[in-house]
Amino acid sequence: MKTRPSWLTKKAADQKSFLKMEKLLKDLALNTVCGEADCPNIGECFQKKTATFMILGKTCTRNCGFCAVSKGIPEAIKTEEAVSVAIAVNKLNLRHVVITSVTRDDLQDGGAQHFVDTINEIRKCNKNVTIEVLIPDFKGNKKSIQKVIDAEPEIINHNLETVPVLYSEIRSGASYTRSLGLLKQVKESNKKIITKTGMMLGLGERREEVLEVMDDLRKIDCDVLTLGQYLKPTEGHIDVEEYISPERFSVYKEIALKKGFKFVESGPFVRSSYQAVNIIEGMF
Repeated sequence: MKTRPSWLTKKAADQKSFLKMEKLLKDLALNTVCGEADCPNIGECFQKKTATFMILGKTCTRNCGFCAVSKGIPEAIKTEEAVSVAIAVNKLNLRHVVITSVTRDDLQDGGAQHFVDTINEIRKCNKNVTIEVLIPDFKGNKKSIQKVIDAEPEIINHNLETVPVLYSEIRSGASYTRSLGLLKQVKESNKKIITKTGMMLGLGERREEVLEVMDDLRKIDCDVLTLGQYLKPTEGHIDVEEYISPERFSVYKEIALKKGFKFVESGPFVRSSYQAVNIIEGMF
């Protein structure tokens, strides 16, 4: 097992802020990807009163080798969930909200309508908040993808996660070309929507492969890229092949910006929705 380097140490969260956020989420019966995916930034984000709300339950129908979210038979959709998210957004006085979900291959539209309902409920309560959705691939169903596009969130995010050669091991049930097609459809349908994707590094990818993914993304005019270090959540998950230094993350950021991305977050602790409000402030 590789020794975890010193730069992958996080300061403990302020417990008072952390517990207050936890209580709010529990009272409204809401899930966050922060907690379900064992995110290392949970303390920092909760302290700043930010979270990525995870709708459609907390059980995923896929079994990706990197992810800590529970897998199995999913729960029934809670119709009141969209309203609860809107209430939480108001209580937290958020300027920017991120909505994601587990993958729901059991649903005909993959849960697209529930994303739309959540976006609409947030807008009813607060027309000024900017909305980012981090969506699954909906099995490539263009009608489902279009539902979300037509709801016009400011940002549509869909993560590629890794380089194509590692997909069979890392992203079970997913397709690199299908994910690229989703991002392409968003930009072709509505150029005003910011498209965003993220990758984990340290899974065994080569530098040239990372740069090739960047090129593929720029060909479809993807606006935002996030790059972060993969951290093994449990012993049962895929091993870390390499710890990428902060300096190498900085080099990747410089290269990505030169290739034409409008905004890049790149660093060991960067996650898809980490400091997401910075994108809005930097691009609007």
